Amino acid sequence: MRAPAKALLFFRSALFIPILYLTWAVFLILGSWLLLPVVPRRWAMAALKLHGDVTQGLLRVICGTKMEVRGREKLLPGPCIVAAKHQATWDTFAPLSLMRDPALVMKAELLSIPLYGRFCRKFELIPIQRELGPAALRQMVREARSRAAEGREIVIFPEGTRAEPGAAPDYKPGIIFLYQDLKVSVCPMALNSGMFWPRHSFLRYPGTIVVEFLDPIPPGLPKQEFMQRLETEIETASERLRLEARRELEALGLEPAIDAPPLAVKESRAVRE
Repeated sequence: MRAPAKALLFFRSALFIPILYLTWAVFLILGSWLLLPVVPRRWAMAALKLHGDVTQGLLRVICGTKMEVRGREKLLPGPCIVAAKHQATWDTFAPLSLMRDPALVMKAELLSIPLYGRFCRKFELIPIQRELGPAALRQMVREARSRAAEGREIVIFPEGTRAEPGAAPDYKPGIIFLYQDLKVSVCPMALNSGMFWPRHSFLRYPGTIVVEFLDPIPPGLPKQEFMQRLETEIETASERLRLEARRELEALGLEPAIDAPPLAVKESRAVRE
């Protein structure tokens, strides 16, 4: 990594982090009136999307990290399941502004965070208590069924947690439960956010985070066929985007924080089962 590029990377990242958290705090505090029962949920959802746009704008201005959206026309207009790759915290806010009325499947423990948890309830997101096992999946499906009946997109990270770019996939069975119960199309979503917003690091790299919506998967496929198709399409596209990001970073004189070898997509446990 060239010294000037490295110095600028550290400076930009160190400037961005406190501004990021200050901005989030301001949104939570100034937007607290949206939690009133008389305030429609759609107003709160508009604020959520504004929050994502502002955060992405700060990331672009301070760190030089842009967002590019591909295949947006493949995101279905009615109720659907958006199955997204998950590599960074960025994935939980920026892509949501691309959707009409998203209901994100989230960890239930986040509801205990002061004020933030109340907003999650206002947004009517879908909490899941993973320690409850099958009972948690049944509860998730009931909640998702209700949200889908309202015409909302159900957004889920099939791996359940963030994975480093290039890591072997580990898809969990939750997506299968949703697919079989809701009987709606699944829109796969690939990305490369982890190359620019790496886990366990305060560094934020310049470049272009790409979000790519892939061809929808129709309802009614056998479980094994569905999981194989979903995982192969998301992982193949995400790997292509990872290599694209790697070339972009190298052109800027930066060494990627994650530099995994080319990934051979393997079946995860959920596919094998």
